[in-house]
Amino acid sequence: MALPSPRSEAGAAGLAALVADPGRALVGLDFDGTLAPIVDEPSAARAHPGAIPAMVRLDQRIGTLAVITGRPAQVAVDLGAFARAPGLERLVVLGLYGHERWDAATDRLATPVAGAGVAAARAQVAALLAAGGSPAELEDKRLSIAVHTRRTADPAGELARLREPLLEIAAGCGLAVEPGRHVLELRPPGMDKGSALLALVRERGAGAVLFAGDDLGDLAAFDAVESLREAGVPGVTVCSSSAEVTALAERADIVVDGPAGVVALLDAIADALPPQPPRS
Repeated sequence: MALPSPRSEAGAAGLAALVADPGRALVGLDFDGTLAPIVDEPSAARAHPGAIPAMVRLDQRIGTLAVITGRPAQVAVDLGAFARAPGLERLVVLGLYGHERWDAATDRLATPVAGAGVAAARAQVAALLAAGGSPAELEDKRLSIAVHTRRTADPAGELARLREPLLEIAAGCGLAVEPGRHVLELRPPGMDKGSALLALVRERGAGAVLFAGDDLGDLAAFDAVESLREAGVPGVTVCSSSAEVTALAERADIVVDGPAGVVALLDAIADALPPQPPRS
């Protein structure tokens, strides 16, 4: 596909800056719903078949390629098969909203120790679900916990029923609650994709930024791109669209059709990059 036309002037400037100077660009990608189709069982998620070939093309041309996800970093690496991908040599995976980091260059994982608030919330949420006979599923991410209702008979209704008691547990344990596609996640405050993206931009000295996501948890990264624009760093936001989440599409400079659309966009960006100078 040809490069799309962003629907804002700021987005158009961001995409143009990325293509003009790829060596200083940073491309950040969410995992679930962006690189991998949404599935009922989280452990069954896999990257779109075209994702790794498209990512390899960018990894070899742009300054920084990153996956920024709410998943634990190693889980995203394993589900995406990133560690086994020939040519994907400089990828950075920021897991748990930036609290964990895996670098392809070293195949090393950096992860902090879980806080007491998460452990307390984990026990209380498990008791809540058991006492109420809830069919919702508890996912332990170690540094956070998530309650999924996608596989229940009434995902939206079950999520609404659990919202208030989960908010009470989170408040008592000093945690924040992040909504998503049929999921509520309890995690320490300050854990979000926006802060992770900003930290990586500062680390790499990026001159242009693209971030692609699909869910409410990606709004913080969109906010980060907008703040970077205000600071003089061009940026473009991309929504991997779905019928379940519309808030992101309303904010995005570019809207594509799910992971397949994200892959096509990455390939279009790679096609648009200036030719590499011959090696001496």
